[in-house]
This record gives sequence, C-alpha cells and structure tokens, in this order.
Amino acid sequence: MLVGVPKEIKTEEYRVGLVPATVRELVARGHRVEVEGRAGEGAGIADEEYVASGAQIVGAPERIFERADLIVKVKEPLAAERQQLHRSQTIFTYLHLAPDRAQAEDLLRSGVTAIAYETVTDAAGKLPLLAPMSKVAGRMAPQVAANLLQHFHGGRGILLGPIDRVPAANVLILGGGTVGTSAAEVAFGMGAAVTVAAHSARTAEQLTRRFDGCVRAIGADQRTIEQLCTAADVVIGAVLVPGGAAPKLISAKTIAAMKRGSVLVDVSIDQGGCSETSLPTTHSQPTYVVDGVVHYCVANMPGAVPRTSTFALNDATRPFVLALADKGISRALQEDAGLRSGLNVHNGKLICRPVADALGLSCVAPADAI
Repeated sequence: MLVGVPKEIKTEEYRVGLVPATVRELVARGHRVEVEGRAGEGAGIADEEYVASGAQIVGAPERIFERADLIVKVKEPLAAERQQLHRSQTIFTYLHLAPDRAQAEDLLRSGVTAIAYETVTDAAGKLPLLAPMSKVAGRMAPQVAANLLQHFHGGRGILLGPIDRVPAANVLILGGGTVGTSAAEVAFGMGAAVTVAAHSARTAEQLTRRFDGCVRAIGADQRTIEQLCTAADVVIGAVLVPGGAAPKLISAKTIAAMKRGSVLVDVSIDQGGCSETSLPTTHSQPTYVVDGVVHYCVANMPGAVPRTSTFALNDATRPFVLALADKGISRALQEDAGLRSGLNVHNGKLICRPVADALGLSCVAPADAI
C-alpha cells in the first residue's frame, strides 16, 4: 500500500501524521511511504530522518493526494485538499464533521473513505485516538487561563493560586472526561479552587475519589452551571458528545452575568463550542472579548506543542495505521469494530450517526456500507 503524509496547511498547525519510527515499520512490512517535504519540520523532524526510515520525500502535496491509497494527517482536510480526494482513497485524521457541513458535503461528494480519529473506540468503548490530544489540551487549558487572567491580557489581574490571605481563583471545569480531568489536575496543582461540573453523579463521585476530595466535583444541571459560571474566575469548557456537536451549556445571558475580566477557555470548540458566544480562533489571534469575558477558542490547542503532540498522537494511531495498511481498508474495518466506529464517510455515504444528527443528514450503518 502507498501511504501518504502531506504537510498540514491549517493555520498554525505544526503537527505531522506519522513519525519516522512508524514509517520504518510500514516500510519493513512492504509498504511505500511518501512524505511531503518539510512536513515534520514544525515537530522537529527533519526530512533526512524520514529518508533514513525508508520514506520518499515529495515536493508537492498534489502527488500525495493523487497517488496515495491511505492518507494520514492530523487535522481535517481543508477545502483545497478536499478537492483532490477521490473514491479510491482513504483518509485517516481528525475530522470533527458535526459543526462542519461544508467538509462533510465535500467528503461525500468525493467518494473518499474517511476515518475519524475522534470516533475510533477501544474494547471498553473509550476514545483512544482522542485521549492523547485531550490530555494535552486539558493540561494546557489552566496554563492558558492563568496567562489570560493577567491585567495586560484583559483579565481580572489575579493569580490562579492563593498568596498569603488572598484567596485562590475559582476555576470551573465543565465536563469530567479526559480533558476535564487533565485540566483539574493542573489547575489544582497551580493552587486554584477547582470545581468540576460532570455529566453524571457517578462521574462526580469518581472524580471526588480521584482527587481525595480536594477538587469539588458535582453532577450539575443547567441552572447550577449558570450559577457556577457567574461565580467563576475561569471556565474551561471540556464537554464532549462523541462525533456530535458540543452542547451549548453556557448561554449568552450567562456570559453577560459573569465577572468582568473572567476567562473562558473553550476546549470544545473543535465540536462547535459549549458556549453560545464561542467562535473558533487561532494561535496568533487566540482571544476576543464578549461582555467583558475573555474568550479563548483555539481549535487546535495541541498544535502549540507540536513535538509532544505529534509523538503522543502517533503512539495511539500507530497500530491502526499498520492494520489499515497490512490488511487493506475493507478487511481492517470488518475485523475491528473499534476502527469501524471511526468510519464517518464511505463511498458517498455518511456512516456516523451523531454527525448525521448534527447536520440533519441521512446515514447508513457501517455493515451496509462496507
């Protein structure tokens, strides 16, 4: 199989789909790998490292999109990339289709097979390819918030942690999954007073035990979330509906009632964001202000630490990439129910139910498509 790795073209995205060690494994198994020149540069991986691993460096992405059987990326294909996809190809990457109708329609029109990292599951029903980037984003979120709380960035001018008799900042985390737990670990470590509003009482109990009662964890309803937001100095949005659009837990009215100079870090922005006021931003222009609340809604937060993120992601994707190449796409999907859960688009048909529900489109079951 010919595996292609194009350079990411999303604004300020420096991760890369494969690292040299995985390329070496693919080549040893008889596959060919083409990597676009300088694709790994942002993650500190030189072209020479790919060549030493057996890859061929190509000068233009068009060759990869024209020839590759399997395209391995990090972020969703942008419009210029989608125009080059075709029916005989498979693309394996983060897609986040629920808030992106244009991408979904382009993928359907192309006939490509599109497998989304964020909906692949493991034997326990968890999301192994989303988890490493969720950990990175979760751990970054309190650091970002601490910076934005500074007066010069429009924040309240406070530290996350306490100083003498000056109390700690109040950090509210919406969601008790991987992002929320990782954010709680760092925020608590920085000395903040942390509350996690979890989806269920069971998750809240698990978090209470995990943090030995030092982090407040509750199963919160909408009214409670509104009250917690208005008392918070920082709100971290960490909610997830696998494959679907993030629920809007924070209304514009609630934002207007929050403290002036408070900070919203919406990690859920990849799936549309959990606030009515959330709009995607970039690393170069990461924030905007609504009703005095600083909003940080960067859609590729882990891209700020591309080397860590690339190697962490590749550790997770490696066995799936090898299976797709070794077995072929159809057999790999048929034999692995977890990989099959990642199938979002195939042969002009939408496969993922949460995406279909979010976009108001029809879909078919994977068994009927492959």
